[in-house]
Amino acid sequence: MSPPSPSRSERTAVQDSQSQEEYEPYSPSQRQEPPNNGEKDSQDLGLSHTKSSVAETLSLPREVLFVSCVCLAQLMTQAGLAQTVAIIHVIGDHFNITNPGTLSWLIAGYSLTVSTFILLSGRFGDVFGYKRMFIIGFAWFSVWSMVAGLAVYSNKVLFIFARVLQGIGPSICLPNGLALFGATYAAGNRKNLVFAFFGATAPVGAMIGAVFAGLWNLVWWPWTFWTFAIGLAGISVVSSFVIPEPPRKTRPETTISGLIQQLDLLGGLVGVTALVLFNFAWNQAGVVGWDKAYVIVTLILGILLAPVFFYIEMRVAKSPLIPFQAFSTDVSFVCAVIACEWACFGILFYYIWQFAEVIRSASPLKATAWIVPVAISGACASVATGKLLGLLR
Repeated sequence: MSPPSPSRSERTAVQDSQSQEEYEPYSPSQRQEPPNNGEKDSQDLGLSHTKSSVAETLSLPREVLFVSCVCLAQLMTQAGLAQTVAIIHVIGDHFNITNPGTLSWLIAGYSLTVSTFILLSGRFGDVFGYKRMFIIGFAWFSVWSMVAGLAVYSNKVLFIFARVLQGIGPSICLPNGLALFGATYAAGNRKNLVFAFFGATAPVGAMIGAVFAGLWNLVWWPWTFWTFAIGLAGISVVSSFVIPEPPRKTRPETTISGLIQQLDLLGGLVGVTALVLFNFAWNQAGVVGWDKAYVIVTLILGILLAPVFFYIEMRVAKSPLIPFQAFSTDVSFVCAVIACEWACFGILFYYIWQFAEVIRSASPLKATAWIVPVAISGACASVATGKLLGLLR
């Protein structure tokens, strides 16, 4: 005779106890020694190593939609950059911007917030849920893309302001999109492949953004941003249905003071402020020159706040945003290489368009056609890297 099946209330109690285990706070004493240094670095950096893949529970069509939506975070981020670079002189002519330094702020404002607010966005995803923050990021991105287009009826100040706030959207989407992949896929070739796809969408997204900007420029350039906003809104809606909800690392604190410590808002505020001040001074100096007092003051303040941030993270914060103990020699070297690569990429990406459109007098569409091979080679390199990682590990 088979044993009686558990009652509905008993099943509910078991599920509640499992849910509590998922939200159990992490303490250093609970850490188990990893089998090798490579895995130790990954664990210290907060990467998810799931024994069983959540992706295995998804049907193939839903998994394809899930991977596509997350990869669109990278694609739309680069499209948001390239759509302005391709038609920057058209926008500048509309707003009567003749100073090249001021013109560069149409791009720099977006890049400034994309890079700085990532520092906090990942922690918000840890606490409030990756899926929720991912959808919020796309919705925010959509709203300010629409405002950027509507700035055509106002002035350059509103357009630059909208571009600055527009960049917060990708800064929320990118880290939480990566976290969704990390929490959904178990370590292995499949996980390497989806991360490779994520990287491959960057050059492809830049070219797509430039192509549509060039096409809409034939009609009226604000449609570049209006249609972009509509697409972003659609992605946020679809994502709410197709993205699975992975378990969170921790439960949000119930008190305000506890939540502030959990999010490390003090460290985040100081770190973001330091980056914004430094980047503002560096970009604005090209507009007004280094002889302006406010440029020097903001640069010095940004530099002085950097050690304050490191002190808070290492000595004050109970839940630091950056796990400095994970920065071994190898990890630090890789981070330095990536920083140099992105710095070079920003310079190359801006001036290659200036060369094509100013010196060669190419239209936005023609300049895009000249640069398309970069997208193809970049996508191939990203996918090849994912395959090689699986072979070399």
